[in-house]
Amino acid sequence: MDDGQDDRTAGLAARRLAFAGVADLLGARSGTALDDVLDPAAARAALAPQDLGLARAIAATTFRHLGAIRYALAARMTQGLPEDQPKLLALLATGAAQILYLNVQDHAAVDLAVRLAKGEASLRHLSGLANAVLRRVAREKEAIRRETDADPLGLGTPAWLARRWSDAYGDATARAIAEAHMRGAPLDLTVKADPELWAERLGARLLPTGSLRLDDARTPVPQLAGYDEGAWWVQDAAAALPARLLAARPGERVADLCAAPGGKTAQLAAAGATVVAVDRSESRLRRLRENLARLGLSAETRAADALTLPDDDRFDAILLDAPCSATGTIRRHPDVAWTKREGDLARLGALQGKLLDKAARLLRPGGRLVYCTCSLEPEEGEAQAEAFLARHADFARRPVTAAEVGGETALLSAQGDLRTLPAHWAAPEGGRGGIDGFFAVRLQKAAD
Repeated sequence: MDDGQDDRTAGLAARRLAFAGVADLLGARSGTALDDVLDPAAARAALAPQDLGLARAIAATTFRHLGAIRYALAARMTQGLPEDQPKLLALLATGAAQILYLNVQDHAAVDLAVRLAKGEASLRHLSGLANAVLRRVAREKEAIRRETDADPLGLGTPAWLARRWSDAYGDATARAIAEAHMRGAPLDLTVKADPELWAERLGARLLPTGSLRLDDARTPVPQLAGYDEGAWWVQDAAAALPARLLAARPGERVADLCAAPGGKTAQLAAAGATVVAVDRSESRLRRLRENLARLGLSAETRAADALTLPDDDRFDAILLDAPCSATGTIRRHPDVAWTKREGDLARLGALQGKLLDKAARLLRPGGRLVYCTCSLEPEEGEAQAEAFLARHADFARRPVTAAEVGGETALLSAQGDLRTLPAHWAAPEGGRGGIDGFFAVRLQKAAD
């Protein structure tokens, strides 16, 4: 790589970070989140906040449209797209993402991509190829958009996910899910109290389930009214539902297993419960504690594997937001679609089953358990619920009522479980709407 003097060129440092992050994830680092790659690299490089913001926008846009970008690039390369060269693919894809989907001058996107290629020893000899391909993308961008925007499921979604969603929800719903992913997500907030007041102060919509939605938020989150006083926290409207279904009461001892990033912990603490938040990651718990401090809430935190908790450490209620494929969060985290593999489901499913059995042992007789995942895959939701009930005769399902979800019956399954889809609450044409994909089942343990 060059000695770094090129980074004085406006925008090059941000492009370098986006390119490196995308290349890292495309290099088969399954399970790694984009932010977990970008944030440490930005800190090491002492990147300015605006450069980190641009890098995030480029990288996220690249993954949001990666299927369409791959298709467009392959059609413009005589020998096809080099899938076995993640650095070259990342260089071309981040350049194309800027040309096709971001408000960036075409010549700047091309020129800076070529500079990046010349600064990488393994790509230097391909700088001419990058220049030619990206210039052609720029010339033909309107045609590319017309062709690729028409098929967000076939071109914009990995084939294994498109097939699974069509099988689980039908072709029309699968297509609507893919369209929601292409639009991205608005900003949703959970408030501690007075949602009507904060909706007015923030210019937000009060959703039927009680969350606030800022449809077109452009102000940085820390600069919004109420942030410094801890009146609310960022949380997708779907992610806010499982804790509400647990209905924690003042004085109850409640466990939030796999608690980070902490939105659900905050909800339980705000309800007056004595909360024990458990997560394996000390760094993620540190952020959770910082957020609780801003909100003026408290909870006991434990950096531990939930499976190692002593069985005699009993709770009145437990919220288990289990590790999962996270395919319900692609609106907000488009890298998930391209970094997870179908083979991950069996491993995650086995872990989810173990965690459910552990939660059953930790729950006092008569206690409540809400199991949830931010996944669209039935194996991580409906199938886990049925398997658990088959294993545990001392548990029964407590169906969710329409009143508990703001009268939104579309969010409930025939069995009375919560099942939200990104296609729910669709926005007007061109806008951002939807809701993360979540499954939640409420279970009650028999009293002695």
